[in-house]
Amino acid sequence: MAAKIERASTYTAGSGDADARNGEPKRNLWTSMLESVASGKRLPEKNLLILGGSTDAQREFLESLSADEEGRNSERQKTPPIANNFALGYTYYDVLDTDQDDTLARVSLYLLSQPSGEFASLVSPLLTPESIPNTALVILLDWAQPHLWLRQIWSWIQVLEEVMGHTTPEARAEMEETMSSWRERGRGGSSTNLDGTPSATAADSDGSLPLGPGEWSEPLDGGSLIYTSQNTPSQLPSLIHSTLGITSLLKRQPLKHNVIDRDKIVVPPNWDSWGKIRVLGGNFDTEVASKGWSEDIKLPLGSTLQSLEALEQARAESAETGKYVQEDSAIARYEDWCRDPNSGGMAVVESAMGGAAAVGVDSEDTQEFLEKQLKILEAFKTKLPEKTPDNNISTASRRPDFADEKSVSEHIGPVQFNMGGIQVDADDMLQRLKDRNAHTASDDEDAAEEQVLPAPTITKEYDNEQLHDFFSGLMNRTGGAAESPR
Repeated sequence: MAAKIERASTYTAGSGDADARNGEPKRNLWTSMLESVASGKRLPEKNLLILGGSTDAQREFLESLSADEEGRNSERQKTPPIANNFALGYTYYDVLDTDQDDTLARVSLYLLSQPSGEFASLVSPLLTPESIPNTALVILLDWAQPHLWLRQIWSWIQVLEEVMGHTTPEARAEMEETMSSWRERGRGGSSTNLDGTPSATAADSDGSLPLGPGEWSEPLDGGSLIYTSQNTPSQLPSLIHSTLGITSLLKRQPLKHNVIDRDKIVVPPNWDSWGKIRVLGGNFDTEVASKGWSEDIKLPLGSTLQSLEALEQARAESAETGKYVQEDSAIARYEDWCRDPNSGGMAVVESAMGGAAAVGVDSEDTQEFLEKQLKILEAFKTKLPEKTPDNNISTASRRPDFADEKSVSEHIGPVQFNMGGIQVDADDMLQRLKDRNAHTASDDEDAAEEQVLPAPTITKEYDNEQLHDFFSGLMNRTGGAAESPR
């Protein structure tokens, strides 16, 4: 036994030395096998850069994306911690397939709350030529402050310009290539839509989609628009995952376009146009907003954004002095239309009368509201009249209070309505129906009494001679019919 072990060891060492002498590197069989298995099970890594929102809003956004995965796989998956209290936060979650068995990708979330250019050095290392194609950006806006939305979007765009200034030329070139590919999706002839499904141009072998009323021959940009609501199943997870290139291997959920219904808006890339915006926006002037936004975007980060009144006053002064001033501002127009609910004269008066309370009203949580309503319904059920064994309410409880009914009718007065062009008195109509029902009931009772009474004897009404004549007539008719020819 010992001799066999020694022979095997000597043979292995000799073969390895021979390979090394021939100039070939030594191969470790187990290392290569483990590397191949690890590379096969390596998850695709996606990055999501979330800008804006408070720490709580960022947590809610993450829960909306990973709610299904965490709820159905709580046994095997632990909720990762969220570190977003200081500077650049981080967390992650895994995207599972439809059958909840396979992990499609791991999404790393980088969270930034304040739009400050000082954080550009923290964000720029995340944008490398390798990570840019697998990175998406999300700007969170707070419904409690809708008047600041456009200003916040402008601030984050300025921060992103600072970030791109800290990146390498290779990363900027990759960013331009990625943006151009998005601009070519949909109408430009790309074979992939927003959700990863084949586009109409590739399926129909057509160079471009048909233009609708008000559409331009060239698209405005490569962006898309999707409206989400809490009352309907949200398409937000599908949108985010498809933007990152994460699609289910078993079942794909295509995002169907809808540019008519306000509460179900889905505008695929390169389907946007000023005509569609006019249909949905009503009196919204797209040309003025576009011109004002082009003026706003030229301002550097940290610039003071003036109000609409201040811009008009500055333009009037520049006409005299000849000094250049900003011609228009989309942010100023938006904030003039969507005002701060806690500002203005009425807000000050109401705040003073309400004990310095804010004008804005916070809506109650849905679950708390339903819990209160459940308690009210349970209390109402306890006050309901008891039911008899045959599942009918007792007669005493159903007995109406005619005195109260009479007092109410006297207080209300006669009720009249128009039926087919004829003015009808409701009280008179009800009285006629009651009289008719009472008359019908009395006739039914009389008919029932007549059925109970015994029938009179025939002998009392007809005498014998009449009966004899009746039967003799029948006999004569029968005899005559038999003698007649057939």
